[in-house]
Order: sequence, then C-alpha cells, then structure tokens
Amino acid sequence: MANNDFSSVAAVLAPDFILEWPQSRERVRGAERFARLNQEYPAHGPWQFEIRRLIGSEAGVVSEVAITDGVQSATAISFFTIREGRISHLLEYWPDPYPAPANRAHLVEAMD
Repeated sequence: MANNDFSSVAAVLAPDFILEWPQSRERVRGAERFARLNQEYPAHGPWQFEIRRLIGSEAGVVSEVAITDGVQSATAISFFTIREGRISHLLEYWPDPYPAPANRAHLVEAMD
C-alpha cells in the first residue's frame, strides 16, 4: 500500500477476499475491485500511511492507520481475518473527528 501500487496487494489477499464498510453498508469482492477502488479514489497526490497501532495473531490483525494525500486526512480502524496466510476478510471503520461536547468539559481533558 505504501508505494501506491494497489494491484500488488493481490499477493496477500485470498481468492475470495471481501472488504466491508459497515458505516456506508458497502462490500467489495476480490483483489481486482479492491485495487481499482484505491486507484480511482480522488486524491491530491500519493497516499501516505502511518501505522499507529498493530495487534495481531495467526488468525487476525487489528490496525489503526493514519492516511493522507497531503490535503485530506483520515484514520482507518481495520480488522483483518487471516486464512492460510492471506487476508480473507477486511472490516474497516473510518471514524470522523468531532468537537467535544461542552456538557462534559468538566470531566475530560483535551488530547493533542
């Protein structure tokens, strides 16, 4: 992913790979559609990825990744299911930041 050669990711995806985005209720089947989705996504430059957190085992991995193209930025929380050494299922959440509600200001502190 870091070199933006999204077709090369097929090497680590299972033949019946599925990506799901519960927030928008969308599903992507197969490595070819996964690559095209990333290639066709509107970007202002090459995508850059920063792995903030990575937790895993033989059966699965969870990651928190910061993504930017230099103009737009996002965070992806991803749950990978691994089968026979390849990613068979990817469940992703793309949380949006929001201002802290004033009614709990007396209980919290701001994060940098």
